[in-house]
This record gives sequence, C-alpha cells and structure tokens, in this order.
Amino acid sequence: MEPVLLEVIALDAEDARQAQEGGADRIELVSDMARAGLSPSPGTVAAVRAATSLPIRTMVRADDGFAAGDVDALRRTARDLRDAGADEFVLGFLDPAGAVDVAAVTAVLEVLDGSPWTFHRAIDHAADRSAAWAALRGLPGLDCVLTSGCPGGVGDGVGVLLADVAERHGVRVLVGGGLREEHVGPLRAGGVDAFHTGGAARPGGDWSAPVDAALVRGWRAAITSAASAQ
Repeated sequence: MEPVLLEVIALDAEDARQAQEGGADRIELVSDMARAGLSPSPGTVAAVRAATSLPIRTMVRADDGFAAGDVDALRRTARDLRDAGADEFVLGFLDPAGAVDVAAVTAVLEVLDGSPWTFHRAIDHAADRSAAWAALRGLPGLDCVLTSGCPGGVGDGVGVLLADVAERHGVRVLVGGGLREEHVGPLRAGGVDAFHTGGAARPGGDWSAPVDAALVRGWRAAITSAASAQ
C-alpha cells in the first residue's frame, strides 16, 4: 500500500521550500493561478528544482479552459520544461464536445518520453465522466488523476470521488479543488489516499501570499490523523 500523499501547489522556489518544511510529499508547479494554473517558465523550474528535494509535477497548459490550443507550441513548451529539469508533469485537454482530447494528450506525451504525469481537473468538466475515465486507461506514464468530483469543488463531489476510488480505474485518485480539512476523514474512510491543496496552504487563501509551512503542517497532521483512524 502506498503512503498517503500530500501535494501542494507552488508558484516559485520559496513556495516549494515552505511546502517541504511543512511536510508535503510532492509539489505541483504552475504559474498564474488567476487563470487556474499555466505552465511555469523554464527558469522557474530550474529554481524550484534547486530549492527542494521533493518530486515536482510541472504544468503543461497554455491558456484558460481545457482546450489544447496550439499542440505544436505545447510540445515545444514541454520540451523546454524537460530541458530545465522537469521530469514529472500535469496536463489534460478536452475536445469541443467535452471528451478527452486523446490526440492532443498523446502528442504531448511523445515529448515527455514516459515521464510520470497527472491528468488534471479537466475530467471534472468532461461531458461524460465514465467515457473520460475509459479514454485515460492505458495512456503511457499516467499514474494520477486530479479531481474534485465535479466542477463546483470537493464539497459537492465527495460521492463521485468515492465512486471513482471504488471503481479502481488503475490510477491514483488525487483529490483537490476546494478541498477542506473536514473532507479528509470521509474521503480517507472511502479509500482516498492522495490529497492536493493550493490556496488552503496560504494565509487567508490568498494566492499573492507564499505557501505557509505551518498551514502545510496542519494538512499533514489532518491527513495522518485520518489515515491512522482507518
């Protein structure tokens, strides 16, 4: 059984240092949370890599929404991020009908060359969630799906998340998007073993404030306590 995972969103090296000090297991590295998280610069990747020994999952996303856009540009971005030291990734695209854009995802995966990756919350906006899960099965390197269960956030999606875990889709269900500490107990009881937080690791949920190690420590304690109660 894998240890319970706590992933924290970082925007820069200081965020990463604070996340590690607080007991995070992994970083999701992004830029521009006003647009729900875009690709960071290669320079930021290198700086964060130098600042922490934690695994880092780096976002490959060029714009708001979940359309891939210019796939060739995404491939160039992914290559530049790899050259800067990124070795784990986060991506996910939907086509105009709301289905997983397998062609776009696969085109980017060719550049990632087998690196582990997370399909992000695009799944919460898919027209058919079951079909989205089916489309993801077997994609090379995929080991996590980040989801809140629905577009509105974890508070409205707990039942769906527990159903996802019960289905055992073959990848880890990483729960995030409006996650609060009171959700942890029921989710752990239902078998969820991976948690993702961003704003809740910052004072007042303010994205202009850095990650706070004490808040990360609180999340670590809540997850550990819920795990020990199983």
